[in-house]
Amino acid sequence: MTRPETTARPARVLTVAGSDSGGGAGIQADLKTMLALGTHGMSVLTAVTAQNSLGVQGAWELPPEAVRAQFRSVVDDIGVQAVKTGMLASRELVETVAGLLADVDAPVVVDPVGVSKHGDPLLAASALDAVRTRLLPNATVATPNLDEVEQLTGVRVTGERDLPKAAEAVLELGPRWALIKGGHLAGAATDLLTDGTTEHWLRAPRYSNRHTHGTGCTLASATAAELAKGATVPDAVTAAKEYVTGAIHAGFALGAGIGPVDHGWRTHR
Repeated sequence: MTRPETTARPARVLTVAGSDSGGGAGIQADLKTMLALGTHGMSVLTAVTAQNSLGVQGAWELPPEAVRAQFRSVVDDIGVQAVKTGMLASRELVETVAGLLADVDAPVVVDPVGVSKHGDPLLAASALDAVRTRLLPNATVATPNLDEVEQLTGVRVTGERDLPKAAEAVLELGPRWALIKGGHLAGAATDLLTDGTTEHWLRAPRYSNRHTHGTGCTLASATAAELAKGATVPDAVTAAKEYVTGAIHAGFALGAGIGPVDHGWRTHR
């Protein structure tokens, strides 16, 4: 059945990230999330990984000209209403993507991916300064986890009381909003969203499910999808938190290691 020309098209969201061959994180998680939330997902591939439930066995970044060509192909013809960035791998790719984002008139969600769920490095140490000075100033929302906060700012979070200090340090790097993900802390899964003026504390139950591969990618992509649909940043992040909490609760075993969150959990509740 063809789609009638009069039917409103879905909001358009672009992910700029690496591929996860196991399908739990990266580009694959982003596109699943965008579809689940009623948007049209598009992609710019920055790297290819050999990855499964046990970890990352290999990673190969694409040349900057390939990333630039993909980005221009999508943005110049189709257009975007929000962009999400994930694994950018190297300083050269971070600088390339930052330059492209500078000319985009749409919200940008930056997930400053540093390591995989299994602890495998996904960003070269030499790229950190470019993330701080080139990429984060383009962000509408930055979504670092606690390890990434420490990597980028030197602030170490040991409890919920440290989240405001972490957010302040991230905001000094230029994003309009910082979402500090406290999922690695004990107790309820508590995140702090702030623009330096207003604080939004987001709390969710902690489920005893080890299958959480792709959580960070999913939250950032869900935020971008909601922004593309016109939500404010606090409303977008709140909706994204609700979606990823359900996906974590429904996460399932896959392979011999850590399985993925369930991006389609709302369709088979």
